[in-house]
Amino acid sequence: MIFVGIEILQSALNRFLAPSVPEVTAISFLIILGTMCINYLVTRYEYNQGESLRSQVLIADSMHTKSDIYVSLSVVVSLAAVVLVFPLMDPLIAIVIAFIIFRAGYRIIKEGSRIEEEEICNLVMTVEGVKGCHKIRTRGSMGDIKIDMHLLVQSDIPLEDAHLIAHKVSKKLKSEYKDVSDVVVHLEPSSQRPQGSNSKKTS
Repeated sequence: MIFVGIEILQSALNRFLAPSVPEVTAISFLIILGTMCINYLVTRYEYNQGESLRSQVLIADSMHTKSDIYVSLSVVVSLAAVVLVFPLMDPLIAIVIAFIIFRAGYRIIKEGSRIEEEEICNLVMTVEGVKGCHKIRTRGSMGDIKIDMHLLVQSDIPLEDAHLIAHKVSKKLKSEYKDVSDVVVHLEPSSQRPQGSNSKKTS
């Protein structure tokens, strides 16, 4: 998506240096408006499916399709500017659209590794032997998310059993979230009071 923004920005700068007046017809408007409508429907479908399936790939693809809508919108405004005899509006609008696409691309990168801490903790608490969890952190990028967390287990269980619980937690998270590539679990006795805002403990 960011590369699309770069291409639009380069094209806009070229039109500033060498302005040209495209031919405008009613068919041009109709084709572009039709394309925008189709892309909008595709965007909504992909985004809803991505949310339902928890697929960052589908969500990212919906954002990419959304960038096509912005491109089409810039073309519509540019054609309108030509009709109104304001040719400089074309590259100006293209620059604005390019920065909107840059912003959307940045959001995809930033949110690609975001998994709600409470959601993770609720899932972890379903693993037998887990007494609590806290200090949950997620980092990385879409397709390569890493989770770091502190796990509370019964204080008097053998170390081997505690590590088995940690392994089950790691396997559970990787199974639930396909983009998770690594899980680091720090074991703590349940008698130790959990610290941090994202903590949960069974009674």
